Amino acid sequence: WTPSAVVTSDAGTGIGYTGIRIRGTDPTRINVTINGIPLNDAESQGVFWVDLPDFTSSAADIQIQRGVGSSTNGAGAFGASINLNTAQLRTEPYAEINSTVGSFNTLKGNLQFGTGLLKDKFTIDGRFSRITSDGYIDRATADLQSYYLSGAYMGEKSSLRFITFSGQEVTYQAWYGVPPQYLDNEELRTFNPAGMEKEGEPYDDEVDDYRQTHYQLIYNNQLRPHLNLNLALHYTLGKGFYEQYKADQALADYGLDNITIGGEVVSTTGLVRRLWLDNDFYGAVYGLNFQSPSGRLDATLGGGYHVYEGLHFGEVTWAEFASNSEKDERYYENSARKSDFNIFTKFNYELLPRLNAYVDLQYRRVGYDFLGFNREAENVKQSVGLDFFNPKAGLYYELSPRSHAYASFAVANREPNRNDYVESTLDSRPEPETLYNTEVGYRRNWNKAALGLNFYHMYYRGQLALNGEVNDVGAYTRINIDKSYRLGLELTGGLEITSGLRLDANTTFSRNRAAAFTEFADVYDADFNWLGQEAIGHENTNLSFSPEVITGASLTYEMFRRDPKHDLAFSLLNKYVSRQFIDNTSDRENAIDPYTFSDLRIRYVFHPGFAREIALTLLARNLLDARFETNAWSYRYIYDGNVALDQGFFPQAGRNFLMGVTVGF
Repeated sequence: WTPSAVVTSDAGTGIGYTGIRIRGTDPTRINVTINGIPLNDAESQGVFWVDLPDFTSSAADIQIQRGVGSSTNGAGAFGASINLNTAQLRTEPYAEINSTVGSFNTLKGNLQFGTGLLKDKFTIDGRFSRITSDGYIDRATADLQSYYLSGAYMGEKSSLRFITFSGQEVTYQAWYGVPPQYLDNEELRTFNPAGMEKEGEPYDDEVDDYRQTHYQLIYNNQLRPHLNLNLALHYTLGKGFYEQYKADQALADYGLDNITIGGEVVSTTGLVRRLWLDNDFYGAVYGLNFQSPSGRLDATLGGGYHVYEGLHFGEVTWAEFASNSEKDERYYENSARKSDFNIFTKFNYELLPRLNAYVDLQYRRVGYDFLGFNREAENVKQSVGLDFFNPKAGLYYELSPRSHAYASFAVANREPNRNDYVESTLDSRPEPETLYNTEVGYRRNWNKAALGLNFYHMYYRGQLALNGEVNDVGAYTRINIDKSYRLGLELTGGLEITSGLRLDANTTFSRNRAAAFTEFADVYDADFNWLGQEAIGHENTNLSFSPEVITGASLTYEMFRRDPKHDLAFSLLNKYVSRQFIDNTSDRENAIDPYTFSDLRIRYVFHPGFAREIALTLLARNLLDARFETNAWSYRYIYDGNVALDQGFFPQAGRNFLMGVTVGF
């Protein structure tokens, strides 16, 4: 298990829409790169893993860095970084067939192949995958397809690699959660309100349908014995929609005229709409790396420039009363353009034997053109330009060949997202947020054990958060919290108990607070007429979705550890997450209960004559059939003088199974 990480799943199975939080940091503040190229959506700042199903099958390695990452991990590194690398050279030809079947009619299959090194210069690798599942939540089906193709030329001092990968996802929406009163009822626990505005049976096509295709061209050249150049160009095309059945919609909201039937004026209709996103993302990243002949100095000059162009529009595909609508007519349309430039220099220098220091200095410029409100609440084209300076520095000391200590300090800045800009005016628009991150750690290895301790302090100025306040254009947008912090200790360790039996564990203890937070609750009368808002002050309050204790452990036993003919391994995994507050008010009635669950993985590998290897895998997830939720939303309001709370929770599946077979040639 990754330390300090909490994973969520809308459908309850880990298939479809999923997310990850690290140290309580939400996905929009986790910087993700693939081969050094940004993956985060430029406008929402999130990463939609569902768009690239089964991509980890093509990843040679995955690095997760907690806290503010190095500039080499991407310009937007703010709370954590995830870096996926697919540029693995396999010199021998190979082919691999993977097939998995499991609970909830889950089916997964992929084919991977590679030519090996042809004529000592060329290589081609590929993968095709498909995953389908009914999901744990009602109708939360997923039909996911993807491919990965790579062709490379390997020269004596240079290499050129072209990579393309794509994902197509069609998932039935499960975004709304389950009311808390349903959670203890086994039948109602999987309730899904999506599509239920339609009378009778739920609407069949209440789906999210999106395709994303990536192209990367990566060049590497050893210019001099101590000088190396990396250059990458990239282009990403994304297009898709989510479809909804909406009842009792005002015709005027869609630019349609009222109609008269039998002398009666009809102003509302049931309809099906599609909300589209059509976007392009392109740019370049580079790095010039120098190492001194003595080996005491490593220096990098790097950076990147990226452009995002997005078109947002909506269409009505069917209506009970069509009025004056035309086929393919758009009832709203707006576009946006975002540019992101950064340049950095990084030095790592050996000050003394076993003592190294590094300095990382980055300048970042963000430009955003969008359709938003001016001070007169008129929707007009606007432009915003932001300049950020993000310095980082640290020390690394090798105490002995088996132990080392380190310390670092970093500053990171993050711009507001699309909704912050388009749903506010110049007067109500939030400012960028700033993070000051300190890390101090120690690691020690023995022959059969390892121990790591890491202390972190993440101090925010202007952290962005929702507080329920309605701004001057009637929207709920985020505000800047003046002062907040995350303070924690991460412990990691491993122990070989006996030959073949190993225990690995990690625990995070943390305190996550906002010095002061003002909540705004909507006020309604007995007839649900909106009367305004009431401000509620909170001090020293817990940050949302930030558990104070996170623990992960795995116990693995390899039965035939030294037998080259076959291998049998058993792994028992356990995860514990303490209470998470759904908002920033520390209200225990508005929280996700602590939970723990265990998985069991059994893997048997043998080597028959007709194949390189065959692997059989059984995964029992949530082995003890625990009942828990990993995510939620809430809306607090005052109705007829009484505080009311609407909530939606995302339950996870009980005990379920996956069985797989892999045949490698």
